[in-house]
Amino acid sequence: MISFIGGTGPEGRGLALRFALAGEKVFIGSRDSARGIEVAEKLNDLLHTNFIEGGGNEEASHADTIVIATPYQAQKDILQSLKPNLNHKTIINVIAPLTFSKSGIKAISVKDGSAALECQKILSNSLVVSAFNNISAHDLLKKDKKIDCDVIVCGNDPNSKKTVMNLAEKIHQVRSIDGGGLENSKYVEDLTALLLNINKIYNWHSSIKITS
Repeated sequence: MISFIGGTGPEGRGLALRFALAGEKVFIGSRDSARGIEVAEKLNDLLHTNFIEGGGNEEASHADTIVIATPYQAQKDILQSLKPNLNHKTIINVIAPLTFSKSGIKAISVKDGSAALECQKILSNSLVVSAFNNISAHDLLKKDKKIDCDVIVCGNDPNSKKTVMNLAEKIHQVRSIDGGGLENSKYVEDLTALLLNINKIYNWHSSIKITS
């Protein structure tokens, strides 16, 4: 099972929907367990399936593969509170630290270098992988929309990184790109701000493709 901590936001819901479409069992966690259950039920109704369960973040933290999809500002407190349950697990961090204003969208400077590196510092006994930062949540939530993009995956543990790369490619037409070590997650996270500003200017839902 793939579980989501903070999975009721657009990115969490979108990825949960796509993984369920690929036949994966999914659990959506929330600070409010009733909200987690509500979102899971709505996604199951949309997909005409029962692959998705919902509840609280604490319940979500017991899975072996866990996606961290909270807002950046909530990451530290939530991870510290759930740390005992997250040891020795594969943690997929999808967070891009951003601020929004009338003048545009900007990347937040993170003391530890990136949201993923901060996550790894807190969860020192876990295997943190950064992925899905640049994929459009709006497109993910449209179940019939083709997701023709690349997902850059950064991590220090080769096996965990390979697991996440394989998981990403369960989303039809998505290609995984090995982005190197977790220290490179900063560049991928910051790119999200650029893509969102492009979206705002052109009214697009942009993502990225790596060509050679």
